Amino acid sequence: MFAARLAAGDDRALAEAFDELGPAVHATALQVLRNSAAAQDVVQDVFVDLWCHPQRYDPTLSSLRTYLTLCARHRALDVVRSDLRRAGREERHQRLLPARPEPSPSEEVTDADTAAAVRAAVRSLPPEQRRVVELAYFDGLSYRDVAQRIGIPEGTAKSRVRLALAKLGHLIDRQLLEQS
Repeated sequence: MFAARLAAGDDRALAEAFDELGPAVHATALQVLRNSAAAQDVVQDVFVDLWCHPQRYDPTLSSLRTYLTLCARHRALDVVRSDLRRAGREERHQRLLPARPEPSPSEEVTDADTAAAVRAAVRSLPPEQRRVVELAYFDGLSYRDVAQRIGIPEGTAKSRVRLALAKLGHLIDRQLLEQS
């Protein structure tokens, strides 16, 4: 029913398929990922892929629901594997870093002044930007982990960090120049 209409470029067919099958696709992704925002990203990927490549679905092999939920499961597993590979790379990178030498007393004073300027600048950010910066930079969480922690899409977390860093760069430069 949807396959021929999708292949013909009928955007209403995509909307109808999304309305009817989106919850099942989301539930499948959520079962694997255990994170609603990440599952929403998978749902979007699955339906965009369906729109761009409707010919990949063969109605003689399965229902559209089965096809889309399998696509969601495979895409969600890809996300999990990607996260595991990234975590492994980060762990290996940390093990390879050389130990830092002890700072001199003057470096400690400079570092303390810089840290105070950074803390003051971070406190001046809007609350939603401050929260993502604190989680990403002070707690060491990835964008995906930040998004999961506060219940927003990963892209939103990245955008908030990017905006916050731009503001911080301006504020910190000004504060450090005033201290000189």
